[in-house]
Amino acid sequence: MPARDARVTAAASPVGALRVCWRCARPNFLVLAPLCAGLAVTSAWLDGRAPEGGAILLVLVAALLAHAAVNLFNEHHDFASGLDATTRRTPFSGGSGALPAHPGAARVVRRAALACLAGVVVIGAWCLWRAGPALLAYGLLGVALVVAYTGWLTRRPWLCLVAPGVGFGTLMVVGANHALTGAFSATALVVSAVPTLLVSALLLANQLPDIEPDRRVGRHHLAIVLGARRAARLVAALVLAAFLVVPLGWAAGRLPGEAWAMWLAAPLALRLVVGLWRLPSEVEDGELAPLLPLLGLNVALLLATLGLLNLGLWLAS
Repeated sequence: MPARDARVTAAASPVGALRVCWRCARPNFLVLAPLCAGLAVTSAWLDGRAPEGGAILLVLVAALLAHAAVNLFNEHHDFASGLDATTRRTPFSGGSGALPAHPGAARVVRRAALACLAGVVVIGAWCLWRAGPALLAYGLLGVALVVAYTGWLTRRPWLCLVAPGVGFGTLMVVGANHALTGAFSATALVVSAVPTLLVSALLLANQLPDIEPDRRVGRHHLAIVLGARRAARLVAALVLAAFLVVPLGWAAGRLPGEAWAMWLAAPLALRLVVGLWRLPSEVEDGELAPLLPLLGLNVALLLATLGLLNLGLWLAS
């Protein structure tokens, strides 16, 4: 049996298809969703509100499903467009490699993406019934971002930059807080600025290794427009801006002193910013060796920062 036929047969089995879907959902990165949704919970506690445990669980599940849906749609689109065949895969970019290894599972992966999105819609409908029609704006924009990101937003540089941050920051923190409490929270809005900036920085950084393959399939994001070194410096600026949120919010009386716990990650941030600012010119020619350690550091910084901010808000509540 030819190797490709063997891969198709293996993926056609229910267990094989589930394994491919699991890999395409990028489980190693899904921890980001509960950390962002967690800020909706801790900011609600800080405001003196106590959401029900069941509601918190549903919000966290919706966040996970939304993140998985984005990853599944992205993996399917990159496989169908031929991008997967031209990228140099890294632990942080280039996809999971599951569909190129098991092409027969492409339809199942797309169905899994739609199923995850349907789960988000169902939970969103429950939140809408519970918290009122104001949530409809969050929900419609969130679904639009999930569906449009890979195929449409990656061709519009500035929208491609802000869309991930808006999804994981503004919508996932402010929208989930509203769903849990039934009211808009200025605290949640201030807190959401941290993941908004850091997630946009993460996605821009992860586009740096794929500049040439992305260009060939018609994408037009800021890494392509600016080039690797200038885009890396924009990532550094976004990281610095995220760390200014706490002192500014604290000075304005919007954040408690405990939110400064986030600054325990400042040494990591400084190391990342310096590394990005001093990237050698070789990265413009596709040399990934100087970049890969910084991409790993960027992921670690994002997760540590959000975890520490959650901890600080919990301690203050």
